[in-house]
Amino acid sequence: MLLPVIWFAVGLACLIKGGDWFVDGATGIARRFRLPELLIGATVVSIGTTLPEVMVSTASALSGHGEIAYGNAIGSVICNTALIAALTVAVRPGAVDRAALKTPVAWFFAAAVFYAAVAYATGYFTRAVGLALLAMFVVYMIMTVRQMKGRPDAAEPAEEVRELPLWQELLLLVAGAAAIAVGADLLVDNGTLIAQALGVPESVIALTFVALGTSLPELVTAITSLVKGHSALSLGNVIGANLFNLVLVSGASVALSPFPIPQSSTVAGKNASLVMDLPVMFAVMGLLTVPALLRGRLARWQGVTLLAIYAAFCTAQFLL
Repeated sequence: MLLPVIWFAVGLACLIKGGDWFVDGATGIARRFRLPELLIGATVVSIGTTLPEVMVSTASALSGHGEIAYGNAIGSVICNTALIAALTVAVRPGAVDRAALKTPVAWFFAAAVFYAAVAYATGYFTRAVGLALLAMFVVYMIMTVRQMKGRPDAAEPAEEVRELPLWQELLLLVAGAAAIAVGADLLVDNGTLIAQALGVPESVIALTFVALGTSLPELVTAITSLVKGHSALSLGNVIGANLFNLVLVSGASVALSPFPIPQSSTVAGKNASLVMDLPVMFAVMGLLTVPALLRGRLARWQGVTLLAIYAAFCTAQFLL
């Protein structure tokens, strides 16, 4: 039991460091080709912080553990919203850019409705569903790139940024991707062993521990943004990462290896995922984004409420 726990921790470390290297390398390359900072944050950084989820979910699906692939995507959205964004809002609430939030929030709920409709109607994610989710990701990225390039404030950053040589940026990119791949493999294999040893369903492990582990890049981004006084940056990254969890993470894993909705536990005789997991995902995202879009600012009560919901959600997972 000790060895799988150690390797699980090593996998998490690889994911964290690999994500850090990947983002640094990709950001450096983007700056080198004179892409605006806003565009870098909306695309490269969000994709980079979502890579752990992509690797874990695809590795899980290909190895026949669809429960982890499904639970990690849904669990990461809940963790990003009700823990990571909630911490930021609870500590430092403030104004938000409603215009900038409208597009990613609208795309998230559109993808979430499609995702939930498939889950409730068929209970099975086919390859066609995965390809449709990936198509949403491509369209969203194209629209975002065009929007950001057309913005008048999409200019070079005022402060001078020290550039690394191109070969070092490429090395960071490749090394980061490799570390993420290794970390994902260790996380999936040993997370499965731990779940089996504890008698805990794989879907529960994925919804809690694995989801938290793969959301660590977002947590690091949130803490860094909070320390520097840029809580809005953290909010944007979380919402972007949540969207990518549905359309990129789920899309890639389902397209590679279709799987059914996990049936590991029930609530009132019904599948717990359909009764609790998906509704909680919609509830926490609604609680975070709707007041922000209506009032143009975030309140401390939202963060505290979201943290309470996350604590109750994790507790319920282990009591089912």
